[in-house]
Amino acid sequence: MNAAYVTAPGPADTIRYDRLPLPETGPADVLVRVRVVAVDPVDTFVRSGAYPTPMPSPFVVGRDLVGEVAAAGPGAVGFAPGQRVWCNSLGHAGRQGSFAQYVAVAADRLYPAPDDVDPADLAAAAHPAASAWLALFRHGRLRAGQTVYVGGGAGNVGSAAVALAAAAGARVVASASPDHADEVRALGAARVIDYRDPDVPGRLREAAPGGFDVHLDTSGRADLAFSVELLAHGARLVAMVGLSDTPVLPVGRLYTRDASIVGFAISNASTADLAEAAGGVEWLLRATPWRPRIADRLPLSRAAEAHRRMEDGQVRGRLVLDV
Repeated sequence: MNAAYVTAPGPADTIRYDRLPLPETGPADVLVRVRVVAVDPVDTFVRSGAYPTPMPSPFVVGRDLVGEVAAAGPGAVGFAPGQRVWCNSLGHAGRQGSFAQYVAVAADRLYPAPDDVDPADLAAAAHPAASAWLALFRHGRLRAGQTVYVGGGAGNVGSAAVALAAAAGARVVASASPDHADEVRALGAARVIDYRDPDVPGRLREAAPGGFDVHLDTSGRADLAFSVELLAHGARLVAMVGLSDTPVLPVGRLYTRDASIVGFAISNASTADLAEAAGGVEWLLRATPWRPRIADRLPLSRAAEAHRRMEDGQVRGRLVLDV
């Protein structure tokens, strides 16, 4: 089979596209014929070594896939040849990735794909939508009637978070550029703040005088010095970006509000959490106006190019690769 892989951590140009043997499968595994994959920023962190994790050699890159069952082990209950499926948790912790014609997936990491959702949309949505769902509901414990701040509300994860929170009955305040403010409002945001405004903290205080119950900044520009000041009593700030940031934490203002900061990386999510989030991903695509913004579609043979473009920071939306 053809696959995109590396033999050791390194730059994007170390990705090879060549033949590899078919993966071996265990009794609780499913052999999936891959049709579509998507490129995630975390894929570049793993491939480069910035996010250390066990990496066999050769190591197939990638997390997400949509395809169909080629064969299922006797312990892979509920899966049958020809069935459409998807996954978003490969390529980490020693698991081979998704950028190949065939992939072995543990049955508890694989989900039936809905027939009424476009495979490219599902592949592009899998990572950002599951990240948004887990950040909001698993770690942020968001409930209807609460107020949530979503920084980077026009981004991949941020826009999904806006749509999910609004559909769940929360009041959403988001930041975005003026060019994308209407898009974010259309997803359900009650207020959209220009992230370039010199007084963003002041604008956010006006938008939520009682503070935010959940604070989720997906933009990478989070400043704890003012973020903690914006929290309501008992609030949760979910930290999910800023791999190398070392911000100053105003501890006094945090504990006197009974507020908390929790770190979240989807790579650490349990299979039970991922399965619950999978339902959230499918619900988001079916029940809200949100759709992933697909910036480009390329053949799998151009995986190295896709990684370079992702790292250059010039991609607005998602890169989807056809296998």
